[in-house]
Amino acid sequence: MAVIRLGTDPTLLVVAGAGVVVGLAMLVRGLRGFRMAGLIGGTSTSRISALAVGEVLVTGAAEAVELTLVSPLQSAQCLYYRARVRESGEGDRRDLFTEERAVGFRVRDSSGAVRVFPRGARFDVPNRYEESGGIWDGDPPGLLPRAGPAFGPAPDRQSQVDALLTVRDPGRDPWATAAGAVGERAFGSGLGLLGAATRARSYQEARIEPGDLVTVIGRVVPFGDLDDPSSADRVDGSPDPSVDPEIAADVARARAAGILTDNPASAWGNAAIEGFGIGRPVRAPVLDSAATPPPPADPAIAERASAAFDIGPQDLVIATSDDVPLVVALGAPADTINRNQGRFVAGLLGAILAIGSAMALALLADGAIR
Repeated sequence: MAVIRLGTDPTLLVVAGAGVVVGLAMLVRGLRGFRMAGLIGGTSTSRISALAVGEVLVTGAAEAVELTLVSPLQSAQCLYYRARVRESGEGDRRDLFTEERAVGFRVRDSSGAVRVFPRGARFDVPNRYEESGGIWDGDPPGLLPRAGPAFGPAPDRQSQVDALLTVRDPGRDPWATAAGAVGERAFGSGLGLLGAATRARSYQEARIEPGDLVTVIGRVVPFGDLDDPSSADRVDGSPDPSVDPEIAADVARARAAGILTDNPASAWGNAAIEGFGIGRPVRAPVLDSAATPPPPADPAIAERASAAFDIGPQDLVIATSDDVPLVVALGAPADTINRNQGRFVAGLLGAILAIGSAMALALLADGAIR
């Protein structure tokens, strides 16, 4: 049998090695998809009005509560986003920007609504925006970087109606205030997202927006059983008080000194009243006799604030736990199962790629292909 001597060509070795790595990554992702599809397929959907403590699967429309997010790449109002900007060229790739955030939200079906606290959740959300641009192509269509803060107020019904009825000037430059919006820390000093690119860039953003259909698997618990509701209501990279040693030490010192209060009103006084900071408190504050009293509380605002912030200790919520991890997926259960089954098929192809690349790598390392 003839033997073709190839030596140890570095390029071929790199290609074969990359095939092994990519194939294994596809396999791991496929196995995760297989487990996810099995988890959702093996759990029956519960009506929210009939929830009890324990593991549940619910599906319904996602609703904003106290806050919404503004996505980095398209400035879209949302409850969760995962964004990435990647630059590639000259044989390498690097992430210029990556960010993932979530805020607490409600899931509503035809029978009722339940609050979801997203800390520790695994999000199964496909990209809603995926574009790329070359060095000379300019910015891809649909790119509108965030120009302000990442957080915004939750919309009420009237503000959403007003937004739908607003007529915008089609001649206005949508990029006029967007330069540098995503931040110097991701794109270098003085160079915003819309600055001149020296290499090709890809842009990806996944989102859950208010009104989207979602499927949630988690553990139903009474609100009073949450260790720290404030941190459980966010996914934003901030330190977890339960594990951050400095915060834990501060809490321990305050508890030992007897100055750790039980509620926001005791800690902050009038500042704990919703709307107090903007001169529209939802209930009457305690003021100095010489102070100018604020306008009377608006019952509608007070009702909305109560619905957003007032959760009784026995009210049931969905959160993660040690025995039941929290999963939030975009779409109905069947959509999520199909999406993850597709990942499993891709994972099998990845296994084939990894095996073939490993065989090629072994032959190349030996210096011969028979």
